[in-house]
Amino acid sequence: MKNKSVIVTGAASGIGLATAALFAKEGANVVLSDIREVEGEAAAKSIRETGAQAFFYKTDVSQPAEMSALVDFAVKTFGKLDIAVNNAGIGGEINPVADMSIEGWQKVIAVNLNSLFYGMKYQIAAMLKNGGGSIVNVSSVLGSVGFAGSAGYSAAKHGIIGLSQTAALEYSAQHIRINAVGPGFIDTPLLKALDDEMKKQIVSLHPIGRLGKSEEVAELIFWLGSDRSSFVTGSYYPVDGGYLAR
Repeated sequence: MKNKSVIVTGAASGIGLATAALFAKEGANVVLSDIREVEGEAAAKSIRETGAQAFFYKTDVSQPAEMSALVDFAVKTFGKLDIAVNNAGIGGEINPVADMSIEGWQKVIAVNLNSLFYGMKYQIAAMLKNGGGSIVNVSSVLGSVGFAGSAGYSAAKHGIIGLSQTAALEYSAQHIRINAVGPGFIDTPLLKALDDEMKKQIVSLHPIGRLGKSEEVAELIFWLGSDRSSFVTGSYYPVDGGYLAR
């Protein structure tokens, strides 16, 4: 990872922060992006305190101009872009399809799917200038199965896989690898709002008997981002404690 430049979106906490910290620990220069400025600045500072190069850039991933500016910032700061992790996302409105609001649908699609198109559009352009790179898109186990009440979230996460595979086909000859990961339910701030009974139900969906840890997902993302996975592109890797094996 020495001299590698990395962008991680949704990096103020959870999977994004664990991923940014791991890349930095292994020697990469990292740009942490999030819409939460205070938490994002604190996250970048915590990584810099380990001696690594890390900067925060506030970004609303649902806005194409802001995603373009994020890539420009990384290139101006570190001279290039080698790796991008498109992780930012929201849970979205919980409702059956017929009861879901138009606004709720549009918001979760904008943040969880449109943002990855915007990200890759500008990330790929930057990577082409330095002869290649690696993009890891964070989908979900709900990218390959449904989940009652979460139509928008599941649709977006399904879309990420198709988008990743298509882009991988288009740019593999130009040495840009693009893969997707599918975390199960991970113990992150996204689940803090759930009551104990709901958490128990969610844990029961994972044969391993617990929620996942952000660091466990980060390890897979790091492998896919690194040259260790140099023959891997267009793939989808669940990291789900057996969720999809049920």
